[in-house]
Amino acid sequence: MAFSSSLLLAPALVAFSLSIVSAADEYFPPPDSKGGWRSALDAKSAREKAGIDKEMLDRAWTVTERATANAGLVVIHKGWLVQEKYAGKAQRNVNPDMASTGKAFTSIACGIMLKEFKDKIPEGLETKVFTDKYLPEALPLDDPRRAEIKLGHLLCMTAGYWGEGQTPSHMVMGKPGSMKPVKGQDIHDIDMSSLKVPLWTDPGAGYSYSSPSPHIASLVLRHVTGMELQDYINERLGKPMGWGAWGYCLQRGDFKMPHANGAGSTALHSTDAVRFGYCLAHGGRWGDKQLVPPEYLALCNKASPYNPHCPWTLQFEQNSDAHVLGAPRDAFWKSGAGGFCIYIVPSLDLVIYKMGGKDGQYEPTLTGIAQPPVNDHTRDNWQPTPRTPFNEGSLQGDDGLRRVLELCCSAVRG
Repeated sequence: MAFSSSLLLAPALVAFSLSIVSAADEYFPPPDSKGGWRSALDAKSAREKAGIDKEMLDRAWTVTERATANAGLVVIHKGWLVQEKYAGKAQRNVNPDMASTGKAFTSIACGIMLKEFKDKIPEGLETKVFTDKYLPEALPLDDPRRAEIKLGHLLCMTAGYWGEGQTPSHMVMGKPGSMKPVKGQDIHDIDMSSLKVPLWTDPGAGYSYSSPSPHIASLVLRHVTGMELQDYINERLGKPMGWGAWGYCLQRGDFKMPHANGAGSTALHSTDAVRFGYCLAHGGRWGDKQLVPPEYLALCNKASPYNPHCPWTLQFEQNSDAHVLGAPRDAFWKSGAGGFCIYIVPSLDLVIYKMGGKDGQYEPTLTGIAQPPVNDHTRDNWQPTPRTPFNEGSLQGDDGLRRVLELCCSAVRG
């Protein structure tokens, strides 16, 4: 499937367009430095102004704060900030390592690239990228199968790359072959180490969550746009939306990575993370500007021909198969290690940002951005209570992430 203007007539786009509010009714907040989001944080105003049941959001916060020592939950409904709570090192203006949540930013940046530089990459997602034009550093190919990898495969985790750890994680098709350890990304040579990760199957033949894939997509973006990933995101998204201080976690001990990892480690303020999600929920628009091509967004919460194996599309988990029963089918989200997640539900005009993370993910040296002092020390050395049949404890992993989504969706009353 080529990415082209013909997608403007696709049923997926029509459905997406009908699910968002009309432009005349839209609200877009100024930057935090100029007042930021309008708020309706108490139960009465949340119900009257934003149509939200705060009790359900508080239940979502309970799930969030029980899962990690550092926690945050920021919820936007119809342009109203209806929930903003933090614990531990999490605060509005910190810049934590959001881990793989950053893969969503890589995907959206690629979507913008496909529209802006269509003349340079006319076949869009159908482009076979292991060529001298798009990935010259990958030549000569050490595996002839790489020649069949399309950009759509990289963004849907079906390029055939081995997954995190020693096996194709979440494998649904094919045979893993050798079970010997496979070397993954090396931050000291992030480009070549990503390109050289072995394939476990043919491109398109199976799904495996593999971080080299989105980083390779960011390499394609670098060659096509002539810009670094962070700079491209900043110019096309950050500045137009009025983000505050943000960056990638490039400093790792004594070593500074020369390029951002397309596989993640973005570091945004919480109220800017929901700006990003709000833009996606509103069809890629911010005010009178179309920042993200709607034809690309229309593919992010639908089953993809590049991944017929599971509900994972263009770096987002999506609910078109209703596997999360308490959320609408148009919901899509991206999580990251430590319990971070950005959720977008266009049909409810709902955006959620869940913060988590270990202390190390809040280390200011990762980005070099000055951080506010930590005011909450009640969570120092805190550990979650294991969940058992005899106590509620903490709901960990995907179960906790999906429960937060369900509870926030159930809070919508109008």
